[in-house]
Amino acid sequence: MAPSMTSTITMLINGENHTLSVDHRTTLLDTLRERLDLTGSKKGCDQGQCGACTVLLDGRRALSCLQLAVAAEGREITTVEGLADGDRLHPVQQAFLDLDGYQCGYCTPGQICSAVAVIDEYAAGWPSAVTGDMGPDAGPPPLSAEEIRERMSGNLCRCGAYVAIVEAVARAAEGESVEAVA
Repeated sequence: MAPSMTSTITMLINGENHTLSVDHRTTLLDTLRERLDLTGSKKGCDQGQCGACTVLLDGRRALSCLQLAVAAEGREITTVEGLADGDRLHPVQQAFLDLDGYQCGYCTPGQICSAVAVIDEYAAGWPSAVTGDMGPDAGPPPLSAEEIRERMSGNLCRCGAYVAIVEAVARAAEGESVEAVA
């Protein structure tokens, strides 16, 4: 008898438990889009290079095209559809809307999920590749445009809306005016 190629898993997605039988080879992205109709996360490259499929997995950003659904068993997943609080947009979503942090919009859900995680990582004091002094007395680095660009570098925008994306992340992170980071 051949071994079973499916498993029944339960995931907490956007605050709601979902139990489903999935093929062991099915990605989290395909499960979200095809089985649960959560189509905000996009299939861009399907190779983990563009970031259009970025979701939050236990609060950390993850490329859902590289994550097998069975490996997400018991985990908390937040997609772009789960960021808003009812009719009130998440501050990152609102900043993207206010500052036109998108053009065609295809990469926007992944950009927004990544930005939410970037802001959390920064607030927790995680350094990036461009962070200067990381000594114990250095304190947090300023969230400069350079820091934001580095931290968001895994998310590509083929339209080139990077200037507005950086401004939107800065506004959401610090509530400052756009001119403060330009």
